[in-house]
Amino acid sequence: MLIITGTFRLAADNLDSARPAMAAMVQASRLEAGCLHYSYGEDVLEPGLIHVTEHWQDRASLEAHWAAAHIKAWRAAWPELGIGGRDLTLFEADSGTPA
Repeated sequence: MLIITGTFRLAADNLDSARPAMAAMVQASRLEAGCLHYSYGEDVLEPGLIHVTEHWQDRASLEAHWAAAHIKAWRAAWPELGIGGRDLTLFEADSGTPA
């Protein structure tokens, strides 16, 4: 399993206009083959900081995601939404055990 975790930033006053684009990205990604988990979450203490968590079955699934039309549309919207400051890390993991 592959896990991506990290953050991106946007101006806090752009949050309302960014939410539909973020929701579309999350919904489309969750429907992809090999997507085990995909979420964005707003930081409670720092407006405009968005936490990203993704779990992918394998490298092929993740590479298909990177080539998908919805991620291309999402990336094209970044300048208008003021999205930047991406800081994401990819980890390889086993299936884990319940904590």
